Amino acid sequence: MTNPHPQNNNPEKESASSRRSLLTKLWVLLGIVALAELIGIVFAFLKPNPKKSSAADRAAIIVAGPVDTFQPGTVTAFVRGKFYLVRLEDGGFLALSRSCTHLGCTVPWVAKENKFICPCHSSEFDIRGEVISPPAPRALDLYQIIIENNVLKVDTNKRKKRSEFTAGQITYPKKT
Repeated sequence: MTNPHPQNNNPEKESASSRRSLLTKLWVLLGIVALAELIGIVFAFLKPNPKKSSAADRAAIIVAGPVDTFQPGTVTAFVRGKFYLVRLEDGGFLALSRSCTHLGCTVPWVAKENKFICPCHSSEFDIRGEVISPPAPRALDLYQIIIENNVLKVDTNKRKKRSEFTAGQITYPKKT
């Protein structure tokens, strides 16, 4: 006996073929979705985050205190302003950024060794913020110091990038 429907020779084979085709399409679709998610994650990781300014960040002038309260050869951390106030041996002042110039890690002052040491990649800076040991490419950034009526103030809105230390960067109190 001959099959009345020649195109339907094996219904089981056609059913398995259509299921296999559907599953193949489904796997391709899932692969495309996974690839799109991966690309999205990579772009989100590489895209820099915009810095959000808060009211504390906008407070540009930080009053550090009277000149006489800072002894020569000392480093004082100001957490609110994110800077160090350095009183050099000659009586001059520097306001140094706490951010490493390599990748921006917070650089602590290590008093025992008399230098700043970055915990991320071991860059080292002297008391003036000058690079002693790379990978940091340049000296720590500076903030402007204002001395009015023998009181130190630091303008944290204007960070000055510098390649190296120069004597002109030091702020001295007026002699009275």
